[in-house]
Amino acid sequence: MPIEIRELVIKTSINDGEAGQNKTSGTQGKNGANDQDAIIAACVEQVLAILKEKSER
Repeated sequence: MPIEIRELVIKTSINDGEAGQNKTSGTQGKNGANDQDAIIAACVEQVLAILKEKSER
């Protein structure tokens, strides 16, 4: 029996990392931006998959 999710709540907490920023080099800051881009891309893919599945019903 399939389960239908009618409501999806996503909570996140993103720290700016001001305290650790003094210790890190500029390359790590760029890696953080790449990580954020990867997270956003994964979220977009999941949302599109959900919308596609919903339209197929």
